[in-house]
Formats: sequence, C-alpha cells, structure tokens
Amino acid sequence: MTLLRDIAYVRSGDKGDVVSVGVIAKHPEDYSALLRSLTAPAVKDLFGDWITGAVEIYPMDNIDAVVVIMRGALGGGATRTLRLDQTGKAMGNGLLRLPVIKE
Repeated sequence: MTLLRDIAYVRSGDKGDVVSVGVIAKHPEDYSALLRSLTAPAVKDLFGDWITGAVEIYPMDNIDAVVVIMRGALGGGATRTLRLDQTGKAMGNGLLRLPVIKE
C-alpha cells in the first residue's frame, strides 16, 4: 500500500486550537493522487474525535500542494490540552499515514 509519505512532504504549524498543514507533492505527477487522497472526510476519519471542528482543504495547483486547515484540533490549544503531543507538527506528520488513492 502506498501512503502519502511516499509521495509528499509536509510543513505544519498551529495557533491556538487550529492546525495548518501544507502537503507538497514530491513530484508533479503525484499531485493528482494527492488531491484524490487528501479529503476532509479522510482527514476526519484519520484523527477521529481529535478534530472537533471543520477540516478545510485548499488546493494550490501552481505549486502542486494542498493546505489543510483543521479547526478544533488541539484539544483546546497547546496550553490547555492534556494530550501528550499537542502540536500541529505531530498532526502534520500523522497525515502522511493516509493511503494514496490510485486512479
């Protein structure tokens, strides 16, 4: 099974209870698979009840990347949560576990 980590890199950040992740295709020919695989329902399913708000997906065709915004994703924010790893960096790397959907 091919996972997103095989075709993409991530850069992530967080502010309060919101995580933003840039997912960048390693090769331009992988971008369409990235778009098929990285959907709001797939992200919600991956993280389950860790995400209490909306998941927004923004394609960036000019750079073969997608921005993923996860609201209500950090258990109230880094200073309020009881989670062991409460940062956007961990969730960004978690996205790389999603399976790639082939054509």
